[in-house]
Amino acid sequence: MLGIGSRGPLGRDVPEGSGGVRRLADRDAWVVIAGVSGVGPVSFGRLLGVFGGASGIAVAAASPNAVGRLVEATASQDGGTPTLSAQAAAELIAAMGDPEPRLRRVERSGLAVVTLEDAAYPSRLRKVDLPPPVLFVRGEVAALEALHPVAVVGTRRPTGLGRATAARIGEALAASGATVVSGLALGVDGAAHAAAVRAGVPTVAVMGGGHDHLYPAAHRGLAESIANGGGAVVSEFAPDTSPTRGTFPRRNRIISGLSDATVVVEAGFRSGALTTAAWALEQGRGLFIVPGRMDDPAVAGCLAFLRDGGPQAKIIVGVAELLEDLGLDIDVAPSSAAVEKGRTRSTMGEVGPAARAVRTAMLAGASGVDELVAATGLRGAVILGVLTILEDLGLIVETFGRYHPAGKWATGGPRVHPRPDHHAGSAAA
Repeated sequence: MLGIGSRGPLGRDVPEGSGGVRRLADRDAWVVIAGVSGVGPVSFGRLLGVFGGASGIAVAAASPNAVGRLVEATASQDGGTPTLSAQAAAELIAAMGDPEPRLRRVERSGLAVVTLEDAAYPSRLRKVDLPPPVLFVRGEVAALEALHPVAVVGTRRPTGLGRATAARIGEALAASGATVVSGLALGVDGAAHAAAVRAGVPTVAVMGGGHDHLYPAAHRGLAESIANGGGAVVSEFAPDTSPTRGTFPRRNRIISGLSDATVVVEAGFRSGALTTAAWALEQGRGLFIVPGRMDDPAVAGCLAFLRDGGPQAKIIVGVAELLEDLGLDIDVAPSSAAVEKGRTRSTMGEVGPAARAVRTAMLAGASGVDELVAATGLRGAVILGVLTILEDLGLIVETFGRYHPAGKWATGGPRVHPRPDHHAGSAAA
């Protein structure tokens, strides 16, 4: 539990520092420093390196000539320009001298606090350059360490096709056992998150501001659904931080940093999704881009990135192919036993539970959506999402609203007839 006041996070007395100034408990110090404007990941990292930890920074802030010491500590090893300004150093000193308001604000918010020193800090994010020193999380911290996290990002103003594509990809990822990571923005982000929520699968939303200033406000309900559904809403910013033009690029590096790969659905020339794409390549993660028509401004950024990004940026030619490229397949999603054994790739014997339930029901004779819902106990939205992906993969066929196994799923099931050719039927009539 986050410590408040002089007794620290575990309720124990915290020793005083030099000059009678109370020394902050280490976790409290992390929280206070993270909330100081002007102390970004670079400055925070350099301060940690010089003073040996967050509590060491607190001690330095209480020492003589504290402003000079703090500023000098953020200069690069070759004597470069310090990254911490004197104004920011003064604000840091003031915050350390009166930490309770900041600590109480976090406590009231009910957020989990994860620092770089914690074992629960997500391992993928820890490996990137400039990992955020502190994460403020609403929901399940464990969701940040998902088995197959994939970022889905794009414009805030997608076309109808772009929004549908984002939802379709989100449904496919959820059905395959992957975790959708995105930025909670309007448009593509929201469509991808909502698809995962409808499927009952945890998703991770990274905010561009503090939790007390959730943006956009229209997604407050979606954020609650994510946090209450086993997912996580996360920010590197203290709860009272307002989102600005400069906070979103920092958010984007976390989106890609939490993910094994990033998928860009629609992006214009100035779309922030391209920043996430660039971060993905910088971090050595996979990058997949949905192409579009020439001269279409909705995908101008996607096409430009494919032209200039080199072979590292891969074209998405279909949902099934994307899942294959990601090492995922709705027919071979990791089982719970595989997860417990620490295996991260699927085998043919490890069938995804939702898809397996649908196939079993079909082989038993269920073919309509209502019948499949009754037979499997799954929600209608989950059934519809699974059916969409199974049809894309050629594992089922639909005839007049009835679904039957096809391809390798047809073995042992009812004979599947091809969909009638309406033109041929009319001619025969």
